[in-house]
Amino acid sequence: MVIDDKRIRIISGHYGSGKTEFAINYAVKLNEMGMKTAISDLDIVNTYFRSREKAFELENIGIKVIYSSIKNGNYDIPAISPEIATPVKDKSYNYIIDLGGDDVGAVTLARLIPILDKSEVDFIMVVNTKRPETSTKEGIIYHKKSLEKATGLNITGFVNNTNLVRETTEETLKEGENILFEVSKETGVPVKYTSYIENIIECKPKNIKTELFPMKFFMREEWM
Repeated sequence: MVIDDKRIRIISGHYGSGKTEFAINYAVKLNEMGMKTAISDLDIVNTYFRSREKAFELENIGIKVIYSSIKNGNYDIPAISPEIATPVKDKSYNYIIDLGGDDVGAVTLARLIPILDKSEVDFIMVVNTKRPETSTKEGIIYHKKSLEKATGLNITGFVNNTNLVRETTEETLKEGENILFEVSKETGVPVKYTSYIENIIECKPKNIKTELFPMKFFMREEWM
């Protein structure tokens, strides 16, 4: 599972893909496995559902959280901390980068590009095929190319995070997986995981061909 991915995992995906939920769950899994883990929030475009909102909880379980260089609860300032480079240089870290969800948000990665060793990097695109912009093979490929152009990095894997929040079923997951298999066939990029929320789909999905990635809600409250 996650231990087979490269040391630096850049997580992106269009708005509504669930990339931040996936990124946080990914970091927690690494931490539970006893790995030294850091997560940085480089999403300065979207003001909702950001990993920085869970900094206190994550730091309490031993995960290093990096976000704004101006840490003041009264302000929301799009300032990136220079500390984002620390887990790149310190190879003792497993590093998760929660990147902005489109080509505009992805440009924040520019500060790290000069020091990234591409052999250490997985660039993972999280996809929810129930979102209009990524509901088709063509839409997903268009968004993939936009992210690659903005960062200069190639997507190395897809995550099927197709969901209808609390109305998600195993069939929902399968529909998304089928679309992503079409994308994979055309692009050569593998579908690495199919993720799902454990307390919504209580039984382990049986008809999914990709590796399952069980998650829990960190970003979404019970009433959402």
